[in-house]
Amino acid sequence: MVSENILVVDDDKNMLEVLNLRLVAEGYHVTATALASEALHLANEQVFDLALIDLKLTGNEDGIDLMKKVHQVAPEMPVIILTAYGTIDTAVEAMKRGAYSYLTKPFNRQELLLQIKNGLEKSSLSREVRRLKALVGEKYGFENIVGTSKKMQAVMENVMRAAETDSNVCIYGESGTGKELIAKSLHLLSSRKDKPFVVVNCAAIPEGLHESELFGHEKGAFTGAIRNKRGFFTQANEGTIFLDEVSEMPESMQAKLLRVLQEKHFYPVGGEKPIDVDVRIVTATNKKLEEAVKKGEFREDLFYRIYVIPIYLPPLRERKEDIPLLVDHFIKKLDKNLKKGVKEISTPALQKLLSYSWPGNVRELENTIEYAVAMTPHEIINEDLILQTKGLEDHHLKPLKEAKNAFEKSYISNILSITGGNVSKAAKLAGKYRGDFYALLKKHALDLSAFKKKNPGV
Repeated sequence: MVSENILVVDDDKNMLEVLNLRLVAEGYHVTATALASEALHLANEQVFDLALIDLKLTGNEDGIDLMKKVHQVAPEMPVIILTAYGTIDTAVEAMKRGAYSYLTKPFNRQELLLQIKNGLEKSSLSREVRRLKALVGEKYGFENIVGTSKKMQAVMENVMRAAETDSNVCIYGESGTGKELIAKSLHLLSSRKDKPFVVVNCAAIPEGLHESELFGHEKGAFTGAIRNKRGFFTQANEGTIFLDEVSEMPESMQAKLLRVLQEKHFYPVGGEKPIDVDVRIVTATNKKLEEAVKKGEFREDLFYRIYVIPIYLPPLRERKEDIPLLVDHFIKKLDKNLKKGVKEISTPALQKLLSYSWPGNVRELENTIEYAVAMTPHEIINEDLILQTKGLEDHHLKPLKEAKNAFEKSYISNILSITGGNVSKAAKLAGKYRGDFYALLKKHALDLSAFKKKNPGV
């Protein structure tokens, strides 16, 4: 049975009663009032997951004014505006001022419940993301671990769901996307958070030393083994072991790793007694393991053991709306160390960043900003310090319609990133009427909230 708290504000007492009955019948906890002043008092006293607010209220205050005041108390609470004045201008104004959505009276039951369901899902995800930020920030200092783009919020939702289980996780994506950061977050959110988190770069282990490094060795097991050594698996006991670049593990070690996963124990090199181990395996790769299996480069039986919960990290070029936030974050972070007094980046410089394909992803972006902060003599980073030796994004031939749509979506996204999600400014820059600009947003399924200026994400 659902138990979310919903605030309903409508000066039509018949409508108030209908909404109350419908929502209570669905299992929601409902607090209903006809007065804006009482609604604001309730919002200060209680925690609500969502609010339904009528646009036209008794007195001088309308629903949008009330919504703005409620958002001062609960900034991320979704508000659905109810209106019998269903004009486009009304809807646009409500959404611009921060409404999650709007419903035009009379509305049917299914439409009402669907809007509420979607709004509550957004509310729940926002709470979980805040919880994740607080937890990760508390231990590791990552105050802004996620971007505001839909793709990164989906990643973090998957991380949170995976953290509730003890299943093995494989994080895959291009180099520089932050796979280790995601693995740390997964560990910190899990029941093993107070136990060790051990990072192993499989590609960095010298040839012939994988078994000793992973499982340890006894004194005298081989030339140079002058003392007993605890391997990474022993160090990670009861915690999490993160095997980065797992695709680079030699085939002989793949077989031994599979055995450990199956039997939950291993023998150190030169050892005669088995060591029991209880670890969660998190792996990462920048390769497609399914293809490596087909080519015979990776064991199929091991693949199925470690690939229980796959989590895909999108490249930066697929979430460019996060670039202005990341840039702001890196400028503040780097200037704190370099003490140059750099405050921001110019619009032409930001446009140049948005036009680049970022093959090195977030890591390359941070290096680019570090160079610019170090080299600029001004408070503002100018275009001439950005990507001096880099070309623009490579263009591959596409069908004309596909190419036009891709350009249009990228163009609109870039303008919204530059204006921080301000539709009026974006429409003016694009030379479009505001209504036509909203039509473009709908056409390309662009979410305005992703471009609003918030704290940066990584």
